[in-house]
Amino acid sequence: MVQGSTTPARAVWPPLRPARHLYPGYFALVMATGIVSSALLDVGLGTLSGLLAAIAVVCFAVLLVALTVRVVVFRAELLADLSAADRAYAFFTVVAACGVLGARLAADGHLGVTVGLGVLAALVWMGLSYGIPVRLILGPRPRPVLAGVNGTWFIWVVGTQSIGVIISALVVMFPAHARPAALAAVLMWSVGLMLYLIVATLVLTRLLLLEVRPEDLTPPYWVTMGATAITVLVAARILGMPEAPAITAARPLIAGLAVVLWAFGTWLIPMLVLFGIWRHMLQRVRLEYLPQLWSVIFPLGMYAVASMELGRAIHLPIVEEIGRLWVWVAMPAWTLTFVGMVADLTRRLLAVRRRHRVHAAVK
Repeated sequence: MVQGSTTPARAVWPPLRPARHLYPGYFALVMATGIVSSALLDVGLGTLSGLLAAIAVVCFAVLLVALTVRVVVFRAELLADLSAADRAYAFFTVVAACGVLGARLAADGHLGVTVGLGVLAALVWMGLSYGIPVRLILGPRPRPVLAGVNGTWFIWVVGTQSIGVIISALVVMFPAHARPAALAAVLMWSVGLMLYLIVATLVLTRLLLLEVRPEDLTPPYWVTMGATAITVLVAARILGMPEAPAITAARPLIAGLAVVLWAFGTWLIPMLVLFGIWRHMLQRVRLEYLPQLWSVIFPLGMYAVASMELGRAIHLPIVEEIGRLWVWVAMPAWTLTFVGMVADLTRRLLAVRRRHRVHAAVK
């Protein structure tokens, strides 16, 4: 039996066993695929965009089943992840996947699915936004919480802003409710902005006060930039909403901070590349497929979409053009990571089959 498991390993139907240790942030696969699909749609590649949207839907369904299995069969492992400071915030990829995928499907007119994903995103966000901080602050601490602060904490910001993304998509479908939707979008954008400032402070404190090892600078640190990009995207979409009191009151602030955050996110890209060079070239950490790599692809795609929409919203063609060019960074990166994932899954399946054949031969 696995320590802390609710079910003996041999008692679980074999196809369900991989869900036992499912990486909490694996829904970043859906986030990355969905946003790259949106970027491709924005530059006029509808067929390729549709293909990635279909892949995102399939991956979301598979991961949702796997997460459900964890909830039902492997509750102890799930709760252990939710209680760990270095893994708990990765669960916000569920929220962000709903928001990003919902917004992409809304572009194709799938009203019912978009509403369903929006409701699911809101419910999961509510549970995680209060449950995780309360658990980390008031629960037992086998080690200081600060030691567990890492790039996954920025997914809290991304999940929060993804609610604004899906709200902006629903406004197009329900124009009669534009005013309350505008208020909700502005509120979520504001909460996400404050969370970014808090998380950035905690992450910088952790990096400066505690030793940074090669295994600490994991791919989710790229979400530092992804969080700025999605905040810019929500700001651009709010600026494009029908006029409402909430938007009128906050418009100058939203427009100004959108430019500031876009500039800061752009500045972060070389810094994150330098972290990667230090980790893989100087410290010789092997570059291989890991589920965490999707936390690199999502920011690349989100930066492209956010740049294009911000450029249009504030009439800065150069920013829009940067976004259009950046699509050709995000798409190849997505392709390489997807091929790596397929190869890794194939290798694992073949290894399992070999073990089964050896076991059968011994019998």
